Amino acid sequence: MPHPPAKIRRMFELIEPIATVTFSETPNEAFLALGMRNYWDGYFAGRAAPLGTAPPEVVHAVFYNFAPGEVTRHIPWVWTKTTPTEAIAVRERSSATTLRQATGGLDLTRAADLATRAALSAPIEGRPLYAALRALDVPEDPAARLWHAATLLREHRGDGHNAALLTHGIAGTEAHVLLALSLDMRPQDFGRLHHLPKPQLAAVVDGLRDRGLVTADDCFTAAGRKTREQIEALTDELAAPPYNALSAPELDELITALDPIAAAVTAADL
Repeated sequence: MPHPPAKIRRMFELIEPIATVTFSETPNEAFLALGMRNYWDGYFAGRAAPLGTAPPEVVHAVFYNFAPGEVTRHIPWVWTKTTPTEAIAVRERSSATTLRQATGGLDLTRAADLATRAALSAPIEGRPLYAALRALDVPEDPAARLWHAATLLREHRGDGHNAALLTHGIAGTEAHVLLALSLDMRPQDFGRLHHLPKPQLAAVVDGLRDRGLVTADDCFTAAGRKTREQIEALTDELAAPPYNALSAPELDELITALDPIAAAVTAADL
């Protein structure tokens, strides 16, 4: 029997803070030590490393939600300072260190074991970044293993989210506009959009207005809100397959084990 959608959604809420420790200060400093010029160099080097030295067009396609030209500012330049193999190792090591520090004395072993079993179980078809991560060795250290499993589950969901966006005709930058509106933020104030040239962002928002998804004063229309809800529901549905490897009691156990871990990471304000 499939697991209830609410539990799949809850897994997203618990996995997200664990996986995204990789975007915090300690990993950033580790990449700067390799010669990266800024945070985004390290972001692209670490997250794209499982794809090897793929050209920027491929990274742009797989990541989906970056504005045109953003990837090319970092890929392939970062590979003049490091290699994908080194970037994978640095990302894993610094992320595990961050997770270990944030969770203090919490035992991560059982959560790592269950999460890894789920994370390694899903089909790879249509999931390019998930498939690339699946090709990597699974770490033995519990903190590294839990982070690795959380990253697999996050990118599996992310690949599915991209498919959901594509199905509903929402391009990458448009997805960030919809996310900003769902958070009651103006698009120009949203962190992943505020740096874009004003005419470029205005053209994206105008396109959503023309499609009847956004109002003149930058709010959702009823159709826009429904589209956003449909995308999230489909994303949750597509994120479910890994958890089929766990029985209902095992998924409940995993949720219980992850709850204090995710809370500790969130409280650490990395």
